[in-house]
This record gives sequence, C-alpha cells and structure tokens, in this order.
Amino acid sequence: MAKKAKVSIAVTVLASSVYLSGCGLFSFGDKKEKIDPPQDTSYLKEGEKVDTAKKEEGKETSAKKDEATENSVMTELYLIDKNGYVVSQSIPLPGKESVAKQALEHLVVNGPVQEVLPNGFRAVIPADTQVSVDIKDGVAVADFSPEFKEYQPEDEERILESITWTLTQFDSVEKVELRVNGYPLTEMPVAGTPISEDGLTRKTGINVDTSGVADPTSTKPLTVYYVSQTDKETYYVPVTKRVSSNETDNVKAVVNELIEGPGYASSLVSDFTGAELLDDPKIKDGNVTLNFNEGVYGSVEEKLVSEHMLNALVLSLTEQKDIKGVSVEVNGEAASVAKDGEAVTEPVTRPENVNAIGF
Repeated sequence: MAKKAKVSIAVTVLASSVYLSGCGLFSFGDKKEKIDPPQDTSYLKEGEKVDTAKKEEGKETSAKKDEATENSVMTELYLIDKNGYVVSQSIPLPGKESVAKQALEHLVVNGPVQEVLPNGFRAVIPADTQVSVDIKDGVAVADFSPEFKEYQPEDEERILESITWTLTQFDSVEKVELRVNGYPLTEMPVAGTPISEDGLTRKTGINVDTSGVADPTSTKPLTVYYVSQTDKETYYVPVTKRVSSNETDNVKAVVNELIEGPGYASSLVSDFTGAELLDDPKIKDGNVTLNFNEGVYGSVEEKLVSEHMLNALVLSLTEQKDIKGVSVEVNGEAASVAKDGEAVTEPVTRPENVNAIGF
C-alpha cells in the first residue's frame, strides 16, 4: 500500500528558512532502492598507523568526515513530536553496518539519536533497551531486551507505529515481527495492544484518525500528509484517515481528505482551503494529473501554488500503489509554484527523504 522512502548517499540540501526541511522536497526522475547494506568488519587500511603527527590530525579528521559523509545512508527515524504525532525525521547513518539495526538503536531514549534530536521531538523505545534485527524473506524480526517493556501505556501504539514504519522504509522489508529476549510478542506488554500473527505492516496506518467514523468496518485506510508549523519548524506529518469502503477512486479520496483538512481540534494545517478539482484525476504511466480551480493558489494575486501544498499532494498520492508522480494544473494550465514562480511541467515524484535534519 504505502510507498517507501528511497536512499540518498549525501545529506539533503535544506531550505534555509526552516530548521526541519519542509520545503525543497521537489524531486524528478527515478530513485534508487533503499536497502539495508550488509555489515562490514572494518574500514582500516592495512598498515595504517593510529599515532600520527599533530600536523596531520586536521587533514585526517577532515578525510574521515568526508568518508563518513560519502558512506552515510539517509534514513528515516519515526520519532514523537511535541503534539504526540509519530513523524519521520531523516538523518544520515553510517553505511558500514546494518542500517536497519542502527535505525532501531536511534529510536531508543538517551541513545545515539539524543545528539541530533530536533527541538520538541523525543525517541520512543525505553532507555537502555538493546536491539537486534534479522531480515529474511521480507520479514524483519526485531528482538529487544527486557527494558523494552518499561514504557508508558499512552505510548504503546506510537511505539508500534514507529518501529513498523522505520523498518518498512527498506525495500527488503514488507512486515515486522517483534520479540523480547527471543520470545515472539502476540500483544504489547503494557497495554496489551494485539499484534497480528501475520506481522506488522503499514496497512494498519500511522497517527490514525477515526473522528467522525461510526463504523470502522465499513471503511478503509488512506494516509495523507498535513503540515505542522511552529515559529521555527515546518515538517510533514502522515495521518491515516478512514474513508468509505465504497470509494473507488483513491486518488480523488486523498485529494478530498487534504481539502477537508485535519480537523479543527488538530494542531496540523492544510493549504487546500477553497481548492476544488475541476475534473476527475487522469492517470497515465504512473503519473496523475490534477486540474484545480484557482482556489488552489496560495497566492491569489501572484497566482502561485504554495510549495507546501504541492509537497503534501506528492507525499500523500505516492502512498498509493502505482502512483509515481503528480502534475498540478489550474484551469487546465500547468501551475506555477511559489518557490521560484515557474510552471512545473514535469511530474513531481516523491522525495528521497522527508523532513531531513540539517547539521
């Protein structure tokens, strides 16, 4: 169902106006698969000396930093923001060992993620928890030490979502199984949330919003992205909404959920107020074309579509199977975007990394 983020070997360039990148997500063309690389034993060269002269230290330090950057893998960590949402933050992890294992280790409270946590975010797995990951035949088995059981009940579903979405970003992982000290979990240890025998997948959703849903059994999940904005931060939050099972056009349903917005009680925002589709979505070769009225403009005077709106559309629609790119028109003409004021004539594809953290 959900598309997975792709790999980047270099740190993403961030928009200078925000600390967490919400802008600059536009991407064109094919992406590389994100894989969990095999573990390497060493990067030391034969005969390399540990003790070097001081005049060489600066050069070696710089070389090591360059090597670390070159070999790093941009990886999404699903952390908890100050509003309680589970949100992806992309950071570079060393590519010399299992990136999946490192990713889980970066979800542990007071672990290695502590040095790079953005303001208002926190890790999800209890402190001092030891983790291991074994990936085989599309299944990631995550095994935790007993400290895993020491979390607050209100964080239980967030922990499940965080682990599931962090591990399933890798193309080699379709589902996740949880263990504690080698014993499979059939339910979570604190509040007893059931864990399916079939494993954990993205189909169960993230930040699930069931408001206004009387009968969940007559609905299906759709994940859309809304914007979270503070004075200094802008980032995208995935929210799984429930729509009628009778809805046959998922693309139109996604757009309608973006137009409807996250609800008055939510801290999230959407730039789609006043927007309407003038035609049914047109899909060809994995690219969808959407024709809006002028209500889609973030700047009516300048007739520009906001960058946040386009980003939210691309992130939300590429969660759908077989949707690779998005083109936006206004009254049948290619839309211009607020970033540079130029019309976007090529389909915009999903970015390699979402909410990348700058250093």
